[in-house]
Amino acid sequence: MQSLQCNFFFLSCIFLSALAFSWDPNREFFSQEKNFEGSSDLVDLKYHMGPVLASPINLYIIWYGHWNPNHQSTIRDFIYSLSSPSSYPSVADWWRTIRLYTDQTGSNITSNIVLSGEFYDSRYSHGGYLSRLAIQSIINTAVTSHPKALPLNPHNGLYLVLTSSDVQVQDFCRAVCGFHYFTFPTIVGVTVPYAWIGHSGSQCPGMCAYPFAWPEYSGKPLPRTGGGGGGGGGSNIMRPPNRDVGTDGMISVIAHELAEVSSNPLVNAWYAGEDPTAPTEIADLCMGVYGTGGGGGYVGKVSKDYWGNGYNLNGVKGRKFMVQWVWNPVKKRCFGPNALD
Repeated sequence: MQSLQCNFFFLSCIFLSALAFSWDPNREFFSQEKNFEGSSDLVDLKYHMGPVLASPINLYIIWYGHWNPNHQSTIRDFIYSLSSPSSYPSVADWWRTIRLYTDQTGSNITSNIVLSGEFYDSRYSHGGYLSRLAIQSIINTAVTSHPKALPLNPHNGLYLVLTSSDVQVQDFCRAVCGFHYFTFPTIVGVTVPYAWIGHSGSQCPGMCAYPFAWPEYSGKPLPRTGGGGGGGGGSNIMRPPNRDVGTDGMISVIAHELAEVSSNPLVNAWYAGEDPTAPTEIADLCMGVYGTGGGGGYVGKVSKDYWGNGYNLNGVKGRKFMVQWVWNPVKKRCFGPNALD
């Protein structure tokens, strides 16, 4: 699927289920009731003969709107972590599952992702409300705004458009948290893969920053614990590892879209279903699953840091991140390097 869907069915499965975090004083984990991590019997993931991103990726970030530099640093460090070694389980270890996908020549998705350029569109060149198609116009602005334009790279370029928390995007918070596609030559000049992700911090953290936020209209009160060592005021809502709900939630959506744009850049490679206009892709199959026992409204077992913040992956500079699992084509189930089995 080109978009990270946040529809009513998903909310019913993920948010309206009775989450029950409990603290295990003997282990540094958030413990949740064991449920499931996906079913290989029901997944019909197929390769449709299109390309994957097998060549080293030159990633270009377009910062649209007004951004907090600290939030930008967190996102950059996540990007750096994709191809840099960190303590296990790491972001680079997580990417190894994506690398299992190949094209028709047998070439795997690349392990080499380089942040090759950034463009700052702080003037909101296309306004504060954007249609989906306007994302391509933003890319065109970024590659034509001399003297600091991004290179237009049709060979191994991947463009990541990130909108700040005050920017409204068509269907954002209602149906999507992010999406990926490819540019039209009539708008950008060439066909290149791209992804867009919005910062949900002030608009819809309950929709797009799960498990660090709870949907206001869930119809259920915020669950409470009896104790909750490590602080948190007794709330069962997991706290974000980089201390910003919108940014930490955005990290997982960025990971989701990078996994899918790499395995299905032209929407003709890896996906389940018969409709290429609405494919179910390798991250869609594992939405809401972050650890062993996850699924059906349960995050799964994930770690907690010294301050009690939840995470499941390590990154560069001592960073910690919470990233959803993806479908492993060898194990035929959702998987991440923090798996306990």
